[in-house]
Amino acid sequence: MSTPSTPHSPAELRRLSPEGRQSRITDLVLSSGSVSAQELAESFGVSVMTIHRDLDELQRQGVLRKARGVATAQPSGTFESNVQFRAKANIEAKRLIGQHACRHVEPGMSVLLDDSTTALQMIPHLAELTPLTVATNYLAAMRELAAVRDVQVIALGGHYNVHHDSYLGTICVDTIRSLRFDAAFVSTSAVREGYAFHQEDRIVAVKREMVEASERCHLLIDHSKLNRNAIHRLLPVHRFESIIVDAGISDDTLATLHEYDVRVEVAGRPASAR
Repeated sequence: MSTPSTPHSPAELRRLSPEGRQSRITDLVLSSGSVSAQELAESFGVSVMTIHRDLDELQRQGVLRKARGVATAQPSGTFESNVQFRAKANIEAKRLIGQHACRHVEPGMSVLLDDSTTALQMIPHLAELTPLTVATNYLAAMRELAAVRDVQVIALGGHYNVHHDSYLGTICVDTIRSLRFDAAFVSTSAVREGYAFHQEDRIVAVKREMVEASERCHLLIDHSKLNRNAIHRLLPVHRFESIIVDAGISDDTLATLHEYDVRVEVAGRPASAR
């Protein structure tokens, strides 16, 4: 049976059900970052009021947020972007950070990865460092790790959250508490004034346990998250063994991070330049 083609003509777009229209709006917003309600109304041939109802529902689901007549997937101090958007944002920087982070992994280690799209970029390089035991609460990471030879995968279960494609909640926290790891690699939404922050307290709870359950924990963060705001304080940056950033970090920001008594490693730069 052939799969129906995705509608593109104005007439086909106007005939979409609310669910079908919301799915298309999601694709547009996640691919472009932001679209105005007026532009969406014109594209789908419906009223602006109809679009606002669609956006209200998508905001309720945590897919996007509304801000002054604009639907956006960009993060704010209280909103973390959908995992589909984050997986494509600053991807080259994340790949370099992930590759660099694997310098802290040796064969035979037990490793903990959080549900970040930055830690996910470590997995292609872990195949060269086996045997390993790797635990994660990120479903996408579980799938990729399952295909890596000589990696024992520990799935950190709990309540599945589609917005993050990961498992969260007390079951996940209790599971982490029952284990101990050589190294953990985590990311977060914002670093500011010597602290790591995140928009969601349930994410903070899991990440804190990951830090506590590990002999060493490395913070992986691309330059776009530096000096950004988020509402919940995670930990002071000196609690991490190192912060691994990409070369997009400014010299001033790099100097400021050094003031907080934490080692900063810049992926893609020689060690003497860090």
